[in-house]
Amino acid sequence: MAEIRFDNRVAIVTGSGGGLGRSHALFLAARGAKVVVNDLGGSMDGSGGSSSRAADTVVAEIKASGGEAVANYDGVDTAEGAAKIVATAKEAFGKLDIVINNAGILRDVSFMKMTEDDWTKVLQVHLTGSMNVSKAAWPLLRENGYGRVVFTTSAAGLYGNFGQANYSAAKLGTVGLMKTLAHEGGKYDIKCNAIAPIAKSRMTETVMPPDILAKLLPEYVSPLVGYLVSQGCADSGQVYAVGGGYVSRVAVVEGAGVFLAPGALTVEAIAEKWAAINDLGAAKPFANAMEAAGQAMKAVMGG
Repeated sequence: MAEIRFDNRVAIVTGSGGGLGRSHALFLAARGAKVVVNDLGGSMDGSGGSSSRAADTVVAEIKASGGEAVANYDGVDTAEGAAKIVATAKEAFGKLDIVINNAGILRDVSFMKMTEDDWTKVLQVHLTGSMNVSKAAWPLLRENGYGRVVFTTSAAGLYGNFGQANYSAAKLGTVGLMKTLAHEGGKYDIKCNAIAPIAKSRMTETVMPPDILAKLLPEYVSPLVGYLVSQGCADSGQVYAVGGGYVSRVAVVEGAGVFLAPGALTVEAIAEKWAAINDLGAAKPFANAMEAAGQAMKAVMGG
């Protein structure tokens, strides 16, 4: 297969001063993309002042390897910050083709101890931040008649995880956002997908042992991101788990279910049919909400 390249493509990678974002930025630049390296330079929990050092360091790495990149230090958590990130791409390179929503913070705490600020700040960066940057970029992508947008979800969002109610809610929210934008962007050749990565980063170094982290380098995630933002990728609205060389599609599925006529729809009937209701043997994913509703309506209408 011919090498997949990104010559004449312009990409924004948020939170790319380190970890996964840095890896994505370096990967794209090495294959010809012009990259906006965005990083606020704050602490892992989103507190503290900003710093230009992280983004500047990655830009220097890219330039030293012969690539093109510019730094941006604005936060994704406000519409104003997102607009400045997109403006940086437009001013530096004249257009925008690729958006990778990677910026994130952690404020892990049990639900009982979680403060309103813990909740709000995490959602503001992960979910609202992804919306802000995507919305600022959307007009440029529509004008192009082309775009590739990658969102970053998590196994915590897909399946839940103790002490991460805020993070899990934000990360599953990004999936809903991504899937809707995949539908709305379809006629403009804007493909939207999400990754659920597991990789060594500031967020995982405190919870995973070194021997495991050594097998979960960020560089093992970026090739999937590269494919998802390539012109040849025809898929949209999908979620992929990735890490350590493992790649797999993740899907929300619905079982065949049961139908109980109004006269038979009782608490006792549901209890009696509980095993069948929970049976996923004939489960399948749906392309959109209307298709999912169609299965229920087909049963209701006796189809």
